[in-house]
Order: sequence, then C-alpha cells, then structure tokens
Amino acid sequence: MGIKTFLLAALVGLSSAAYTLEDDYVSGGNFFSLFSFFTAADPTHGFVQYVDQGTAQSAGYINETSSSVYIGTDYHNVASSSGRQSVRITSNKAYNAGTLIVLDLAHMPGGECGTWPAFWTVGPNWPNSGEIDIIEGVNSQTTDSMTLHSSSGCSITNNGAFSGTIATSNCDINAAGQATNAGCGISNTNTQTYGAGFNAVGGGVYAMDFEASAITIYFFPRGAIPSDINSGLPNPSGWGTPVAQFQGACDIPSHFNSQQIVFDLTYCGDWAGAVWSTDAVCAPLASTCNAYVQNNPSAFQSAYWQINSLKTYQYSANSVSSSSTSTSSTRSTTSTSTTSTTAPTTTSTTTSTRTTSSSSTTSTTTTSSTSTTRPTSTTSSSSTTSTSTAAPTTTSRSSTTTSTSAAPTTTASPSTNPAPVSSSTGPITVSVPSTFSTRPIATGNSAFNANSTATRNSTVSASFRFSASANSTGPAIVTAASVSSLDPSSTSTSTTTRFRHHRFFPDDRRAV
Repeated sequence: MGIKTFLLAALVGLSSAAYTLEDDYVSGGNFFSLFSFFTAADPTHGFVQYVDQGTAQSAGYINETSSSVYIGTDYHNVASSSGRQSVRITSNKAYNAGTLIVLDLAHMPGGECGTWPAFWTVGPNWPNSGEIDIIEGVNSQTTDSMTLHSSSGCSITNNGAFSGTIATSNCDINAAGQATNAGCGISNTNTQTYGAGFNAVGGGVYAMDFEASAITIYFFPRGAIPSDINSGLPNPSGWGTPVAQFQGACDIPSHFNSQQIVFDLTYCGDWAGAVWSTDAVCAPLASTCNAYVQNNPSAFQSAYWQINSLKTYQYSANSVSSSSTSTSSTRSTTSTSTTSTTAPTTTSTTTSTRTTSSSSTTSTTTTSSTSTTRPTSTTSSSSTTSTSTAAPTTTSRSSTTTSTSAAPTTTASPSTNPAPVSSSTGPITVSVPSTFSTRPIATGNSAFNANSTATRNSTVSASFRFSASANSTGPAIVTAASVSSLDPSSTSTSTTTRFRHHRFFPDDRRAV
C-alpha cells in the first residue's frame, strides 16, 4: 500500500476587505413592498391588533417617500377589547453571516408606558435559526436592551471589546438559571440609545455587523455618525468601541441564519405587561397595563418609527494574486458556498479580516490566487420571533402563521462543499476522512502562540501535512476558522477572521 504525503499551508490576511451595498430599502420609495405585514395574534400576548397594509395605509399608520418612512400606531381612538391597532412588518429577504445592517432613524417609539417596540431579526423554525434583538425596551425604560435568543449550545463571554454590560450570558431560551426565553443580553447606560433620549438628539444610527465570529452592535447619535456610513462606504474597523458584541462559546452561523428584518410595536404582553406593577413611572397611571393602553390613545402619538435609511451590505474580499494555483471560493457568509480547487503540491488559503490580528509570522509557502464572489441571500419562511433581554417572558414572538403578503423566494446556489467541522487546531479547522492523518508542522504552529501579537495588515500562517494511503477517500476539508482572541490575558485584542473552504482529494495530489 503506497503512502503519499502532501503539504497544506494557510495564510490569514488582514487588509483586503470591503462591504458592498446589497439592499437600499428606503431610497426607491417602495419600502413597504419589500416587507410583509404580520396580521396574526401577537405571539407575546400583547394588547394589540396588528393590521394589514391597506388598513395601515388608510388609517395613517404608515407613510413613505424616497427619503423617509413612517410606521406608527392608532393614537386617536379608545381601543377595543382586542387591543390597540399597530403595525408589525417582516422583510421578504433574509440574511446570513457576512451581512452589515445599517439603520438610520430620526425617531423611535419607546419610553411610553405600555409600549414594547423592537427592531430585530429572526430566522425560521425559532429558536433554531436564532433571533437578534437590536433595539428593544418596555414601558418607561430609558436605555436600549440588546439580546440574542437561540437553541442550546450558544453562550457569550465578555472580551472587553464593547461598552455594554452582560446581563445574561446563555443565549439558549431554556437555559438553566435564567428566566425562560431570557437569552443572552447586553445592557447599556447611555440614554441616547433609546426612546426619548434618542429622539431628543435627532435620532442616530444603529449598525449590526453579523459575522461568523461575532454579532456586533454599534450605536451613533446624530452628531457622531461616521462619515463612511453617510457616504455609503461603511468600514466598521474604524468605528471605535461597539455598544455590544456577542461572541464566545457559540457557532454563530449554525445558531443564527436566514435572518429577516422586523419592525414592530406591541403593547403590554409578556414583558411590558408583566413588569407593569414594578414600574414606578407607569404603575400609578392605571391598575393594569391593558387598561392604560386601551383608554389613553393620545399617550401614543410619539410611539412611531421614522426611518431615514435602511441598508444592508455584504462583505467581500479583494483578489490576491500570485504565480501559484487558482482557487475560486465563496465566503461562508451564506447558508451555502461553492469551492473548486486545483491540487498542486503546495496550496494556500487566503483569509481576509477587518480587525486586529492576534499573531503574526511570515509564510514560506506560495499564496494561491483567490477570488471572492458576493454571497447570495436566502429567503426564509414568514415565521418571525423575538423577546426581551431582562424580561420575565415565557413565550417568544415566533409565529408560524403566514402574513398577508407572501415573501418572494431567493435561493442560494447549491453547495458542493461538505460543511466544515467545529473542532479547531489554532485558527485552522481540519476535517479529514479516517484514512487520512494530519499533523501540524512546528514552524507554522508557532504563529499561534498565545503571547504572539500583530497589527492590521499583518498575516499569520500555519501548515499541516496530510498523509494519505493509496485507498484514501476524500475530500479533506480545511477551513480558516474564526479567532476572537489568541491571548487569554488580553481584553482588548480581537480578531475577526473570514472563512475560506478548500477540498483536497488524495488522487489529486503529488508526492512531496
């Protein structure tokens, strides 16, 4: 039985990164045609009647131009026993890791007793595809609460890279030691992030950077919006400290995928109603949340969303060339990706990142020519969900009831790659059939020592030898894995590593 041995090297580069505009929801003047109106009973048992687009239009709850979108509620009439009329909409398109969502708001609901507004994203089959709450609060709350909700096996840690405070760390909706459906939540003390404080400064921008290695939320008040956001060329690496960053023991792409964008305003229910009696501002106004919301329509005149802009961007990497092999690769930013690889004796993987690297070395191998195509978004079902951060909620916003307008289907290209495994050696994940054996090469492995440091535009590398017997079956799959910090003592260094997938078959290789 003959033995063949092959060498693989992986490079992690830090400079070739950009965001490309994917969707501009407001400027075309057809904002509401890109969303579906949710009209079923509120899954969080709110005192609300969600209305269809026609009703919302005729009642004045919605309005749009090519530069602004208004989403409001009934603030004229005493509500029926079914609840106050309001609007909940869900984007027809869904997004995966590799997406940057940027929302510019002139005004948001929040701070009015009885209200529970939220701007969030959600995947199908809740909670298995996850939920990301970007803006959320209830009653007289004055600061934003940000939360992830997931199935089991996802928790977050404080890496010192964000300004907020972790309130709950386990994203699992059924986590022991946390209220049901609490999720993993991050709070903050900045009153400009929510409600009246946000509106008093003319609003601002929320950006959610949805990556495979972390979900990061930025907030900028009106007077401090980065110029690259205003110019339509966002560069999160220059934005400073985010208000929240969700990372830790969580495989983000498997727990959060096919995320649809949601705006809603509900009343009372499982959170706002449950904490009504403990709210020092609201409790004296009425015996129950429902009673107050029903009988005080004018209190909700300021409970509306005024959207200046909503844009989504997809991450892309610039081409890196050399004289070695040519590889066409799609980043693992969507639910599927395709890679074709020619198999020389030595092959390299190039991976782009936006943030600081935690290690550096010089590669001795030849870098392959790599081109990256923009990922394709996948449309999920019309199911939607959400809940609160520190809320004593027992149910989610999830509902399998279809909305009044069906979402068009956009399907990503079928994958020809098996999914990478989750085990990791340094920032390199290797999955091989049992007839292969792998071992790290010492010189390459040294790049990942915990005390190594590096700066932007530097590279790290590691090498693996593959030994294949004559009857080996493939493919062997190598993935550049994400790294949050390689120095356990560091609280300021984090690395966001972009993915590349490469497949290697034994009969494609030449002996080394």
